[in-house]
Amino acid sequence: MGALVEEFAHPTFLSFPVIAARLLFAALLGALIGFEREWRARPAGLRTHILICVAAATFGILTVEISHSTAFIGRDVQVDPARAVEAVTAGVAFLAAGSILFTRGTVQGLTTGAGMWLAGAVGLSCGFGLWQIAGLGTFLILVVMGLLHSFEVKLGIAADKKGNEAKSVRKDNRDDGKDDVGSRC
Repeated sequence: MGALVEEFAHPTFLSFPVIAARLLFAALLGALIGFEREWRARPAGLRTHILICVAAATFGILTVEISHSTAFIGRDVQVDPARAVEAVTAGVAFLAAGSILFTRGTVQGLTTGAGMWLAGAVGLSCGFGLWQIAGLGTFLILVVMGLLHSFEVKLGIAADKKGNEAKSVRKDNRDDGKDDVGSRC
């Protein structure tokens, strides 16, 4: 029983409050990015972006811990922290690619996919304790996805605004007083 207790009390290079702060900061920044996606009713919203940021931060923290672990002393094992960055980048890119759709000659979900990919970078920054990079990265993501979208809407070049106008025209042409069967589902 003592060995089990000792295993759960395994010392870490980073103190637990630092680990908790990094994960919580990643969750907060992921929530900010995800909220913008939710607000625009886009795929991969609040929960997805929080999970991506926290997962990437966890991988970053694990990389720090493995790099400072005594478990590899005396063994012919080389630890390369850059591999964790590569693995997280590839994993999040795989998830992001799943949010991108190509239908009827248009691409949808590309901005969401890019946001997911950047959320992974923000999470890794938090995991490695690079708070300034994580904060600035999140700020820039929100500027690009939020403010630039508002600017595109004002100019009338926003892709989702064009899609809504086309839907509105189709609905107006269809509105002949009859009940729409699709609306009952």
